[in-house]
Amino acid sequence: MDSSELISGIKKKLPDFNALSASQNYPDEICIKVTQQIFKDTCHALYKMFSFPVMMFFALDERKERGRFVINSVFLDFRSAKWFIVSADIPQENPCFDSLAKSMHSASLFEREIREMFGIEPKDSPDLRRLNLHDEVWPFGSYPLRKDFKAAEGGDVRDYKFGRVDGEGVFEVPVGPVHAGIIGPGHFRFSVAGEPIINLELRLGFTHRGVEKLFEGKAYSGAIRLSECISGDSSFAHSLAFTHALEKISGVSIFAQVAYLRGVFLELERMYNHVNDIGGIAIDVGFSFPAAYASIIKEAILQLNEKLSGNRYLKNVNILGGVLADIDEAKKQILLDSLKNLKQDFKELAKMLYSSVSFMDRVDATGVLRRKTAEDLGVVGLAGRASGIPIDLRKHFSWVYKEAKFKIAIQESGDVLARLRIRIFEFEESCRLIEEFVGKLSIDGKIRVSAILKEGSALGYAEGWRGPVLYWLKTDSAGLIERCKIVDPSFHNWQALSYAVLGEIIPDFPLCNKSFDLSYSGNDL
Repeated sequence: MDSSELISGIKKKLPDFNALSASQNYPDEICIKVTQQIFKDTCHALYKMFSFPVMMFFALDERKERGRFVINSVFLDFRSAKWFIVSADIPQENPCFDSLAKSMHSASLFEREIREMFGIEPKDSPDLRRLNLHDEVWPFGSYPLRKDFKAAEGGDVRDYKFGRVDGEGVFEVPVGPVHAGIIGPGHFRFSVAGEPIINLELRLGFTHRGVEKLFEGKAYSGAIRLSECISGDSSFAHSLAFTHALEKISGVSIFAQVAYLRGVFLELERMYNHVNDIGGIAIDVGFSFPAAYASIIKEAILQLNEKLSGNRYLKNVNILGGVLADIDEAKKQILLDSLKNLKQDFKELAKMLYSSVSFMDRVDATGVLRRKTAEDLGVVGLAGRASGIPIDLRKHFSWVYKEAKFKIAIQESGDVLARLRIRIFEFEESCRLIEEFVGKLSIDGKIRVSAILKEGSALGYAEGWRGPVLYWLKTDSAGLIERCKIVDPSFHNWQALSYAVLGEIIPDFPLCNKSFDLSYSGNDL
């Protein structure tokens, strides 16, 4: 689908539609500029055309240069392997736009974020509560992502309005934000009638670090290292999405050797996280032996990462136009030998879990997330595939994965067991893919190409182990970052947990939570 076909499709749903402009700056990216008045209707038309949620929705402050704000809403058409960005100018006086959230729930969190970070009001929005800026720290009228922002002292002490369920025999049970162990901070407020959970309200933002503000004005060398710190268990996926955006802006075409190497490292990151989660699911039902066995497998992968790249968590590997870590013949043999052992150990781990009647009883039909609910919420990645949503960016966008005949994992039941099975399948598929990629590596293959940063904007993306990691970057004439918008899959998926636990008992919440295993830091940007 090109820009003209897209306009024709929108006009079938909006006969009076008239775009200000439509451009295709990159083969995988089409931008449609519309007026503020038809922004909502245009987004809704794309939502209906693609049957896919709002993937990104963000604002830019261009008041100094052009006397306006800009809002961009991003949609994915996986059939044509293209991203569509709907853009509209917002006047700086009384900035507002018609809310998308009433007809597209997947836009709701983005709208709350735009309101608190830029002071742009989503008119008639069903939820105007703050998202990451807690009232006791941030005073109202302070908008951190505006270019003229200056930090103010103190906040406004107000109560956060949690959703409440009232009635005889209904009790509220607060959990967090401080938890046992090393997990991040999040507040969970359960409403229970007897034992079953009838409502769960989440409040996050406790680890909000102003990451997108930190990117502003940074040169590439500092920014890429910052991208690796967004969510520590997805360092490689984040740096890959970041470099992808910069490579599009710079017009860089990477060598095949780089594409294969990035595929290897991306799958290794997926493997150690999947086996870690499988062990976590086991420990949350008291099945300690397979949990310990999973930890051994994870440690073996982390040690393998260090042997191949010099870093256990695959940091300092991606650079603009290539990678810093090559895999020579000696490392190739280490990798293949390690994979052989890992596959055997993982097979034993899966056998332990599947052969335990008590374990299977705990995970089967627990924490169900229905496909319709997942689609409405905009759930992505592993959690979406476990509920029957057949989307994986590796399948639709990457030529190296198509060449390797990548097999996408899908389950329909949407329960803890489905999410477990997705992990098991993907671990095994990652082993196969790595073997395929390693077989294509060349001894004298080039691993980087020189690039000159220039002014522009682009969307970069990677299918991390949780799901799509997205970076939209805008650079100035000196190649410095003017705006960086990041969406980690956790931002989409946290709200799904509130629906998956309904009807379950509170002791099953840790199990449901671990089956999603979402990132606090990836959410609290």
